[in-house]
Amino acid sequence: MSVIESFRRHDLDAVRVGRLNMGVNSSFVVYRLNGTLIDCGPSNQWKYVKPFVQSGPMRQLLLTHHHEDHSGNAGAIQQLTEVQPLAPPATVEILRQRFSVPSVRRFVWGEPYWADAAPLPEELYIGKEPLKALFSPGHSVDMTCYLLPDRGWLFSADLYIANYLKMLHNGEHLPTLLYSIRDILEQDFDTILCPHRGIVENGHLRLREKYEFLLNLASDAQDLRRQGYSPKEITRKLLGKEPMLAIITGFEFSKQRLIRASLKVNLGDH
Repeated sequence: MSVIESFRRHDLDAVRVGRLNMGVNSSFVVYRLNGTLIDCGPSNQWKYVKPFVQSGPMRQLLLTHHHEDHSGNAGAIQQLTEVQPLAPPATVEILRQRFSVPSVRRFVWGEPYWADAAPLPEELYIGKEPLKALFSPGHSVDMTCYLLPDRGWLFSADLYIANYLKMLHNGEHLPTLLYSIRDILEQDFDTILCPHRGIVENGHLRLREKYEFLLNLASDAQDLRRQGYSPKEITRKLLGKEPMLAIITGFEFSKQRLIRASLKVNLGDH
């Protein structure tokens, strides 16, 4: 697989790339707005991301978090354009130390071109438009979303992806993710620019649907736990059997992880 699609919305350019084309989680959208790239795609797609980078002005690269599908080409872009990536402080440190990419993720996305990123400045702009960096951990410890208030556009990193989360990775922390979603819902936006799902209209409503789904799942799971059901039994009742992906990843990414995490959610905080 190579370039799956290119698209444009007003002055926003985007390209979706991926080694596989097996749903939103196996491909990645790189966005460019007025010379700013938001995330940069996986390293095994560099030969397709490179011409996209070269096809327009390149003034700024913003990273949302360290995961290899988001930061994988940062080092290659830095070498090509001499533009230093900007990232949340925690991301800068993780990239500096480098991180181990699990084998399945390495197959899908590749090994990153490591980058020497700089911390985000106090004031951020895309062109002349102010940009808000919104720390949103949970999916990862360092994840940050970016909001263009004047447009009501949210570059959502991996906060959204889908209305209904059915699996959880061992690096994710559901209670923290719920707090992050709740905080983002306090912002004024209508369009989500998701690096996996793509452009999502009525984005505020879609993200609230995800938030409410997860709270309802946690409530149902906790009710069943009080009735004496095991996490495995609760998973079967609420989410069904584990898919092949869970088996392939050695259950690092699974439905039961989501249920076990749901049992730890403090519903009184929401």
